[in-house]
Amino acid sequence: MTLLTTIFAAAICTVIWYKDANRSQMQLGTLCLIYWGAGLMWFVDAIFEYARLREKFFTPDPADLLNDLYLGLSVVALGLVIWLAILLVKDPKGVWRASAAKKK
Repeated sequence: MTLLTTIFAAAICTVIWYKDANRSQMQLGTLCLIYWGAGLMWFVDAIFEYARLREKFFTPDPADLLNDLYLGLSVVALGLVIWLAILLVKDPKGVWRASAAKKK
């Protein structure tokens, strides 16, 4: 479930990045890389888990599915927080600089 959650987030982010004209300004490519990297990590995890569990891999307990969903959503949320921090530091539209200039 973590793999599906991050892959869906990565695919949606990639579509938005591809259609958006302000790609580099809003750092959407960075967000896409964060999600695709997380998806790759979960894919490798799924390969090793399948190697360990074999046929039991395809019949998980509902509690395990729910825990994996929460973990996947928390990874997506953490990716958004990191992306927002990058945006605040780079300030592509100059919002923070303009507000600091107003206060002076």
